[in-house]
Amino acid sequence: MTDAGAQHRLASVLAEVRGRSRSGAGAGWSRVRGGFPLALQAGLAAGLAWFIAHDVIGRPSPFFAPIAAVITLASSVGQRARRTIELVVGVAIGIGIGDAIILLIGSGPWQIGLVVVLAIVVAAAVGGGTPLVVQSASSAVLVATLTSGTGLPYTRFFDALVGGAVGLTVMTVLLPLNPLTVVRRSADPALEAFTEGLHAIADGLSGRDADAVKAALDRLRSAEANFAAFDQAAAAASENVAFAPARWRARGALSQYVEGADQLTYALRNVRVLARRVMTALQDDEPVPECLPTSVRLLGDAVELLREEWARGVEPIATRERALRAAAESGRAYDEGVGFSGGVVVAQVRTTVSDLLRATGIEYAEAPRLVRRAVGWHGRPRTVRRKPGRSRPGASGRGPS
Repeated sequence: MTDAGAQHRLASVLAEVRGRSRSGAGAGWSRVRGGFPLALQAGLAAGLAWFIAHDVIGRPSPFFAPIAAVITLASSVGQRARRTIELVVGVAIGIGIGDAIILLIGSGPWQIGLVVVLAIVVAAAVGGGTPLVVQSASSAVLVATLTSGTGLPYTRFFDALVGGAVGLTVMTVLLPLNPLTVVRRSADPALEAFTEGLHAIADGLSGRDADAVKAALDRLRSAEANFAAFDQAAAAASENVAFAPARWRARGALSQYVEGADQLTYALRNVRVLARRVMTALQDDEPVPECLPTSVRLLGDAVELLREEWARGVEPIATRERALRAAAESGRAYDEGVGFSGGVVVAQVRTTVSDLLRATGIEYAEAPRLVRRAVGWHGRPRTVRRKPGRSRPGASGRGPS
């Protein structure tokens, strides 16, 4: 029996190790697939920048051209145009200061230090961001250490200009990334984590398991990075489709992601508040009507439907219907009886539903009106005297959005 138990435990451990190995290999392959298009762009841009500067224009050693091309493509997503301008300006400042200092006082360790200090001070004085400061300092160092003082300063600046222009051309015309592929690759992990978190909260609420809800809350906090990546990818894709004629036909489907990204971030924050209140309700042993976990589970279903409908590029009608069902289900909780924290959970469900509706393209003011109609508050008077005790918030004709 002991040997059989040991073998069983060993088999379980080996299975877990194999699973982790497969998941690790799968994650690695996914990262390679995600990074390969950028690598291809950068390689093409570097070779093309050198070819134009060296073979077409006739520069003898235009090493700044491929450097500028690669940095342009590798700059932060969503800000490539601005980063390219900062790159060129930074190179100009660094080259100018480096050439001037070396011409006046020669080269050496302290001269290099002085060049870097002056380049950074000037870059900061003109209000540049990190890319401008970094490029000013690095360009000054390159001029002070690797280039001779006989070359004309403007030629090195021209190399950087050629490289930046080539990088932008590759990015927008010659080899533009598919913006829908980029944004979906970032949106899917965020939406999947959101769906799993909502379903886990619903399960924990139904089973009165505060620890399970806390674990779900921790995972949702970790998902903030996925949502930040989604926001950045949406901004980058919007820029890409604006400047790449070959991708203009994707503007309609892409607009769903771009316009919905912020609203989903708001929804995530509201759900985190919801999760904390669920934990408090369970710890205080408040009543939990079955409709409450059902409404949270329906929210998770709505997020999953949104991911699927966005991927198909269709109007997210099913998402709206499921979200409004979640709002209607939460409204029943007051009739069945909830405590203070349970009431806050109901309010957060409705607020999250409003965020999801706005993410699907519903107008800002229209979303809470639809939520009120779903819960049954449409057309109620807005001001009436409150009755003693806790009553359904619909008695005032108003409900949180």
